[in-house]
Amino acid sequence: QVHETYIVAQSEDGLVIVDQHAAHERLVYERMKAMLADKGINRQLLLLPEVVELDEAAAQRLVDRAEELAELGLVLEAFGDGAVVVREVPALLGETDVQGLVKDLADEVSDFGEALALKDKLADVCGTMACHSSIRAGRRLGGPEMNALLREMEHTPHAGQCNHGRPTYVTIKMTDIE
Repeated sequence: QVHETYIVAQSEDGLVIVDQHAAHERLVYERMKAMLADKGINRQLLLLPEVVELDEAAAQRLVDRAEELAELGLVLEAFGDGAVVVREVPALLGETDVQGLVKDLADEVSDFGEALALKDKLADVCGTMACHSSIRAGRRLGGPEMNALLREMEHTPHAGQCNHGRPTYVTIKMTDIE
């Protein structure tokens, strides 16, 4: 691991430099899509529900979409004027920044417009959720964690770029190094 941000690995014919956040974000996103298509996204009940302060319009937009958000694994409800309380999150997100996630989703829902179903914007919503739960730059990974990430990338569709279109890795051929 370099600068607690990149994983450097050896391939058959060179080196691979992996952006750990971008790669993990893609993996989580693809897992969410597969779960949604299969049996739905499992939810994790928060031991302590989290209150997120928003402006009244943003809170209402989320409350209006609460049923759709629950299908995507995020259970929330109104909590006074300009706030929501989050009771459950998608289980595969693990420890996540609930405050940041909800605020970003409120912005996205605003951008979608009233008529658009969240399922029609599934890529954006799942991408936002995946981003908030992914391994961050600055997190030290152990050998087994790095290896697991690389192995999962080998079997995940579209693992070469994150949900925002950035490459998750670059390769340097031995001939270029020589």
